[in-house]
Amino acid sequence: MSLEFQGKDRMIERIDRAIYGDCDYETTTCLRRALVECIADPGIRLPDSVFDVLPDHYGRREVFTHPERGYSVIAMTWGPGQGTPIHDHDGMWCVEGVWAGCIEVVSYQLLEQQGERYHFEQVGCIVAGCGSAGSLIPPHEYHTIQNTDPEKVAVSVHIYKHLMRNCNMFRDDGDGWYRREPKSLALDAA
Repeated sequence: MSLEFQGKDRMIERIDRAIYGDCDYETTTCLRRALVECIADPGIRLPDSVFDVLPDHYGRREVFTHPERGYSVIAMTWGPGQGTPIHDHDGMWCVEGVWAGCIEVVSYQLLEQQGERYHFEQVGCIVAGCGSAGSLIPPHEYHTIQNTDPEKVAVSVHIYKHLMRNCNMFRDDGDGWYRREPKSLALDAA
């Protein structure tokens, strides 16, 4: 269920204008600009509920899913130290912007696959602060996200090509290889 908040119509209008055509690179470039504008716009204020930390996992709250175009906007709440294992985005592009706090995004490249075992190489690490945005376009979608601040909450807004219901998590086997675990994603109450 979509959230109501100050400036929501303005935010959705900017996102709608940015999503067009068949070129994922062009779409995500335009969306990054639109999301940075939304974060900086004092007339757009996410609801207080997206800043509520969940004690046992990062929060995923639906901000909006477009009924015809299918894209979805999800606010993620990261308590101090909360993060993800290496994961993918189920083969779809995503634009991620930091609304509050700071997150660390580590990117990985898939080097080799043997059945359900995967070998990755870390190819980048970005500490993204409030107002910054980035994008992931398959096949370059493997990454981790973590709030490394020991005290402050971080909130990021993610725009996906479609509502992301599934992804693959990759769990370290301890020998430099990772085992793929398909995961169904749930939304948390706002």
